[in-house]
Amino acid sequence: MSDVSTPPPAPVTSALVRLPLPDPLRRNWIWFALQQICQTLFTVWFRYRAHGVEHLPECGALLLINHQSFLDPLLVGLPLRRPVSYLARENLFRVPVIGWLLQRTYVMPISRETAGTESLRESLRRMEHGFLVGIFPEGTRSQDGGLRPLKPGFVALIRRANVPVIPVAVAGAYEAFPRGAWLPRPSRIRIVYGSPMDPTRLAELCQPGREAELVEWTRASIQECLDTANSLRK
Repeated sequence: MSDVSTPPPAPVTSALVRLPLPDPLRRNWIWFALQQICQTLFTVWFRYRAHGVEHLPECGALLLINHQSFLDPLLVGLPLRRPVSYLARENLFRVPVIGWLLQRTYVMPISRETAGTESLRESLRRMEHGFLVGIFPEGTRSQDGGLRPLKPGFVALIRRANVPVIPVAVAGAYEAFPRGAWLPRPSRIRIVYGSPMDPTRLAELCQPGREAELVEWTRASIQECLDTANSLRK
């Protein structure tokens, strides 16, 4: 049976809309078509390769990803036979073409006014439903390709979500499409999906007063994946 389905797009309002969620293990035809096009282009232009896909569980999970380029969401979702839900600024949903795509590729709108509540609830709802939810804890794209300090906002998700937490690294996207570039450049891109972070240690570091330790351990886990990804580019 094909894994391509077509759930109706959710309308965008000032807050996240609580509509029934589609099957988290089946891509709709738009996501599938986008993957097929990008798979060919990225393999040729970026010599794209992904490693560690076997580390992803079939249940819901939280992907913590470094951020090098606007290409990162596509690069991380490219080799998967299931969709990844990302967060994007609400105003992007009103941009022609881009907004249409975001509404139909599982992206969650986030507004400045409700960022700390509605986006958290919706992310948790999707993970509990079985979705992979991807976030970029640096908060913005890297200025040199290296891993920036992490913003602690993701800690609330880890504390409340009873799902595996997976560090993920993108290497080479900064060289391919850095800040200020108008068009992607040829580069060698590697993606590494790390092993799930130890749930026992996660539980310990989620205790009050240990937030800084959790942030630092998470950063070290992503950095380990990034070091591996960079070594695979050589």
